[in-house]
Amino acid sequence: PTGSTPRSTTGTPETPTLETTTTRTGSTSTGSQTTTTSGPSSSMSTASTTVSPPPVSVSTVTVTTSGITETAPITEATTSGPTPSGSTPRSTTRTLETPTHETTTTGTGSTSTGSQITTITTITSGPTSSASTASTSVSLPSVSTSPMSVTTSGTTPTVSFTTTSGTTSRNFTTITATSITSSEIFSTGSTSTSGPTPTSSSVTISGSESWWLCNCTNAICIEDNIIQVVPIICNPPPKPTCVNGLSPVPVIDKDGCCWHWECDCYCTGWGDPHYMTFDGHYYSYQGNCTYVLVEEINKKVDNFGIYIDNYHCDTRDVVSCPRTLIVRHETQEVRIATVKPNTLQVEVTVNKQAVALPYKKFGVSIYESGINRVVEIPELKINVTYNGLSFSIRMPYSLFGNNTQGQCGICNNNTADDCMLPNGNIAENCETMADHWQVDDPSKPQCSPGLNPTKAPITTPTQPCKESSICELLLGSVFEPCHNFVRPEKYYIACIFDSCILPSLDLECSSLQTYAAVCADQGVCIDWRSHTNGVCSYKCPLGKEYRPCGPIKETTCKSSQQNETSTKYVEGCFCPNGTMLYDAGVDVCVKTCGCVGVDMIPREFGERFTVDCQDCICLEGGNGIVCQPHVCAKQNKTSCDGEGFHEVNEVNSEDPCCPIVTCKCNTSLCTANPPKCTLGFEVHSYIPSGQCCPVYQCVPKRVCVHQNAEFLPNSSVFVDKCQNCFCTNKVNVSTQLNIISCEHIPCNTRCKPGYELQPVKGECCGRCVQTKCVIHTANNSDLILSPGEFKNDPYNNCTIYSCSSIHNQLISSTSEISCPAFNEESCKPGTITFLPNGCCKTCAPLDSPTPCSVRERKDFIVYKGCRSVDRVLLTECEGTCGTFSLYSAESNSMEHSCSCCRESKTSLRSVELKCPHGHSISHKYVYVESCSCEDTECRDSHSSESQSTEENDKASTLNRIKRAISLASK
Repeated sequence: PTGSTPRSTTGTPETPTLETTTTRTGSTSTGSQTTTTSGPSSSMSTASTTVSPPPVSVSTVTVTTSGITETAPITEATTSGPTPSGSTPRSTTRTLETPTHETTTTGTGSTSTGSQITTITTITSGPTSSASTASTSVSLPSVSTSPMSVTTSGTTPTVSFTTTSGTTSRNFTTITATSITSSEIFSTGSTSTSGPTPTSSSVTISGSESWWLCNCTNAICIEDNIIQVVPIICNPPPKPTCVNGLSPVPVIDKDGCCWHWECDCYCTGWGDPHYMTFDGHYYSYQGNCTYVLVEEINKKVDNFGIYIDNYHCDTRDVVSCPRTLIVRHETQEVRIATVKPNTLQVEVTVNKQAVALPYKKFGVSIYESGINRVVEIPELKINVTYNGLSFSIRMPYSLFGNNTQGQCGICNNNTADDCMLPNGNIAENCETMADHWQVDDPSKPQCSPGLNPTKAPITTPTQPCKESSICELLLGSVFEPCHNFVRPEKYYIACIFDSCILPSLDLECSSLQTYAAVCADQGVCIDWRSHTNGVCSYKCPLGKEYRPCGPIKETTCKSSQQNETSTKYVEGCFCPNGTMLYDAGVDVCVKTCGCVGVDMIPREFGERFTVDCQDCICLEGGNGIVCQPHVCAKQNKTSCDGEGFHEVNEVNSEDPCCPIVTCKCNTSLCTANPPKCTLGFEVHSYIPSGQCCPVYQCVPKRVCVHQNAEFLPNSSVFVDKCQNCFCTNKVNVSTQLNIISCEHIPCNTRCKPGYELQPVKGECCGRCVQTKCVIHTANNSDLILSPGEFKNDPYNNCTIYSCSSIHNQLISSTSEISCPAFNEESCKPGTITFLPNGCCKTCAPLDSPTPCSVRERKDFIVYKGCRSVDRVLLTECEGTCGTFSLYSAESNSMEHSCSCCRESKTSLRSVELKCPHGHSISHKYVYVESCSCEDTECRDSHSSESQSTEENDKASTLNRIKRAISLASK
């Protein structure tokens, strides 16, 4: 079919004679062609072509081949008269020596209605592995013809004829094929077979039928064996308008000659999230389950589908973001999952196993392209991208037009049916439709198809918000070069929505990123990230640089070095200028293409290096890096003698792969144990020079020791509470311990009057204990009395102080003696004396009785424990009244006459009394104004023993003491 000249080889194996005859005849009425093959043949194919340009004369060609013939190239181009190109016709005869195998080709031509038909017959004798026969009928202008004979020898599997017709030159190849004994019926003709194993086939082409020739030429059977050859002329078709706003793409026709326009099925999603269906319908959907993006309506591809796993990406569960993109094809399930929310970090798994990129298996290819991870299915021409923030799906209309369903809608260049439900009905809006494409996901038990649908999102914020200045870039000069290719309004609406609903996540960057990606897909490069004041910046790893418009597939040392002719771009991190990526799976930028090993360090060809203790060299060709085990230099054997020493391999700074054997000390291998030291001593160890194990001894700690305790110098030491002790810095030579110094605690040995120093059990010093009463007298002097002792006031005999001990408690009391009224006038002169108490006076009375009268005296008034400050003038009645007791002889009894000296007139007077607690009270007492003798009844008296004066005084004193105790207690 290509018209190339076949090559021939010569071989002479002994074979029987095989004869094959092929005859092509044309019928005028039916325009049919018959091919007959007889005799055993291993392979023979027959083709017939008739071309009808202007009438020409065609020569007859005979080819004879002897011996075994596999290939017989014969080129014939004989034209008499002017050719279409105006060149002089030429004839060619080519003869090759061959064995006895013989092939004869005969061409005969007949002319009908001003045209000449050429019939070529091929006869083959002898065993032939492959012989090709072509029959070509051409109507050309009337010109003279000349016969041509071509003889070839050697192996010639192909016979090629070149025919020039009009302005078109074509090569036709005749192939004789072997058919298995069978009968097959073709839509373009009929085939009949005969003979044992090889077959004879006959194909008849009826009038007005056509078939394709090579190089976009169509052959049409007219009539009477007239075949018209029509070259296909491709006129550029009018460019349609795609409703999704993207440019249509040229697609080659099925015949491979011409092309036509198609609108690719392109669906994308981004943000929280926003969708653009295949036909360009925009909507937002906030479901947090797993949904169908694309499935086939009529299943043509085994287990094909694309799905999205969404999740709530804010704390309020208001909006959703894409988390995982899932692509299923036949036996493989590809998952591209976001590693960190709202970032471009993703990981790829195939059938739940992590894979390294690039990955290619079972018709699925996965690789990195800029910031995207791309899944391609070349057989279906499907391209799926995902980067953690957005996804895109591109599918050819020729394979999937009118046969898609899911959240991406139907791909038919009509937005009216984009919101189709699984049952075929059209939903009111695509937000409602999206709910119905939920799928079962075991990882999301809260999601189940058929539950209450997700509430449609609010497309505008409930409260006015300040629009992000970043969104304004979409409508401004930054993206203006793309406005004529893709309109930015829908992306602007999505950007405003994201900036108002989730102002803290910077999701508006995804709208700009997606729009820039669509522009790059249309061949428009937009460098937009530098205009966002760092909000949408993208940081590349060390050794890479960011480019807004890089190649879709970066050139590597392992890939083709041809210039990239694609007009599409992708943003991402690329190798700096002057470097290139080593390989798609080795992310290392190199200046020269050498080798990169497991250490990810570029090497040049011929460079020697050591890695993982392997001596390696970078070679061009083969696997690139050739390694062998690293050889270490010999070392002197080290002997480790002595307790505690052992051999240790140390890293050699000069050769890390060859450790140095040295002797190291490990004290855990020593057998000596530290001794147990007494209090005040501690273990001290030292290692003698040249040894490993330590030597132990007990050394003083320079402390004091007392009762199994250690005390630091200058600290207090408790020996007993009668001594103050502390630890000194002086050392006892014999014990090697510090000396404890003690001083007795000083005691107070003087006590106040009335107190005596007495020892206290458990105390270091005695205590002053009161043993006598201490009485403060009226003249501010102290009087010391022992218990049971009485003593008069030195300055007033009428005041008596006493001390008593009651229940081991000393109680002092003060007693005042009240003297009876004393009238010196009634005393005999010279008889006035003091009573034994030394306070009251007495005397010998006068002989004449003293009349009853008022007597005065001064004394203290004591009432309820309170006492007058000074002596108070008190009055009383005293004197003799007519009282007698006489014996009456007449009555033989005693007669009594009683008269009492008593008050006849009194008055009440007030006096202020001072109480023990310091307060004063007013007290009223009776003052006698006058006295008189008054009769009173006399009673019989009974004799009784009188108490002695001493007893009366003692009783009186005891009463006064009791009264004093009572006053003291109060």
